[in-house]
Amino acid sequence: MIYLRSASERGISNLGWLESKHSFSFGHYYDPEHMGFSVLRVINDDTVAPGSGFDTHGHQDMEIISYVLEGAIEHRDSMGNHFVIPAGDIQRLSAGTGITHSEFNHSGRDVLKFLQIWIEPSVAGIKPDYEQKTIVQTELMTPIITPNGVGDSMKINQDVSVYRVVLNGGEELTSNTYERSGYLHVIDGEGELSDAHLSSGDGVGLMNEDLKFEAIDQPLTALWFDLPAIED
Repeated sequence: MIYLRSASERGISNLGWLESKHSFSFGHYYDPEHMGFSVLRVINDDTVAPGSGFDTHGHQDMEIISYVLEGAIEHRDSMGNHFVIPAGDIQRLSAGTGITHSEFNHSGRDVLKFLQIWIEPSVAGIKPDYEQKTIVQTELMTPIITPNGVGDSMKINQDVSVYRVVLNGGEELTSNTYERSGYLHVIDGEGELSDAHLSSGDGVGLMNEDLKFEAIDQPLTALWFDLPAIED
């Protein structure tokens, strides 16, 4: 383990309509010790009030993933897309040469909760692209994002694979980060990794070591990011 990010130590932004917990530096929250991990640049845990959201704004040269936990996002963008992304669905937006979009809570009554994830692309200046999908969990570690969009996963313009991990109490996730790096973000539940106890919102980065992560007592959901090695 080379990096431990406690949920309680994350940066927090509260705008009234939005409460955002930042695993890494973002917006007005800046900490040089937490600038990302490998090409994983942003994990924001966002809660959006009913009927509120992010007005039209722009992005460029970034792979943006939205993982909806509760409620639904209403998405509009400059490519002409207008979709609602319900809880459980995943959205992938390749900003490329430039795109504008808005993201709103589709409900006027219920809160929206989602993870906003940014990954640096391997190539700049690509054509913008959009994709969203319901991906059924088929095993303990199910791929949701892969470089080539294998199986039912969505494609990303980077040598990164993102897996949704679902474990029952006592089940283990095993992997390794030899010649690679990896980041585990716990969405819900509790687990043990080496001598670290992880729960909702906690994250840990690894490199050149085995991963053995065990769920404790109850179902656990997490994301596992298989990432390029971190250069010295």
